[in-house]
Amino acid sequence: MDNSTDCHHGQQQRQQPNRPRVGHIQFLNCVPLYWGLARTGTLLDLELTKDTPEKLSEQLVDGDLDIAPITLVEFLRNADDLVAFPDLAVGCDGPVMSCVIVSQRPLEELDGARVALGSTSRTSVRLAQLLLAERYGVAPDYYTCPPDLGLMMREADAAVLIGDAALRASLQDAPRLGLHVHDLGQLWKEWTGLPFVFAVWAVRKEYLAREPEVTRRVHEAFLASRDLSLKEVVKVAEQAARWETFDAALLERYFTTLDFRLGAEQLAGVREFARRTGPTTGFPADVRVELLRTE
Repeated sequence: MDNSTDCHHGQQQRQQPNRPRVGHIQFLNCVPLYWGLARTGTLLDLELTKDTPEKLSEQLVDGDLDIAPITLVEFLRNADDLVAFPDLAVGCDGPVMSCVIVSQRPLEELDGARVALGSTSRTSVRLAQLLLAERYGVAPDYYTCPPDLGLMMREADAAVLIGDAALRASLQDAPRLGLHVHDLGQLWKEWTGLPFVFAVWAVRKEYLAREPEVTRRVHEAFLASRDLSLKEVVKVAEQAARWETFDAALLERYFTTLDFRLGAEQLAGVREFARRTGPTTGFPADVRVELLRTE
């Protein structure tokens, strides 16, 4: 009897319109997107999953999430099954502050040197490898390890760090340890003249076909959240500073350094990255990025 009740309950649940399963990156770089959702009350309409960029990318690709941020490399690899949200990304047009190579010596001297990868974020790692190979002409010996700069520098000549660990390393640890910090966003901009996109927001095509209106509402909610957060960025930074090791002034600088747009310039940066890395990274050099139609 209990089983039939459970079964009936399950059917009832399935018949009710489910809230969209939406991913959220639990790094500082996405605080401005999340903060506005909380302020506008939209958060109540979403079934939110917080995790790292890699885990969220995986869950979106596997169908465990309907809409989520996805690292650029994983998006390009799965572009046939996904539609990107226009005008929404985590990127930079120049420095990014939170994706860096920290090095004990000049980058052009890293041929054959040990370089620690403090992240499995394939986009940042692929960007670092591309810059070192093509801009600096070096082929280091890469290995992966936890993002602890002190430990990394005992074994490696340089380290690639992303997210909060990169901010800590570049702003606090590297100066103390006398290390050089190279900003990946800045290096890319100098090299190509283009913005760089680290992650986009995307919806699974089958979910979009089933729930076009819900998808558009989620897209609009994220855009409204971003705009509100950037308008009230001083307040966002002050609140975030309460639970972070960084002060409000630095967080404000960081939030306004990041580029949360995905327009023509950013898409040109995406195409350039795909052209240079596609064949060696698992997607066509001319991969097509499909954008959500918003009319």
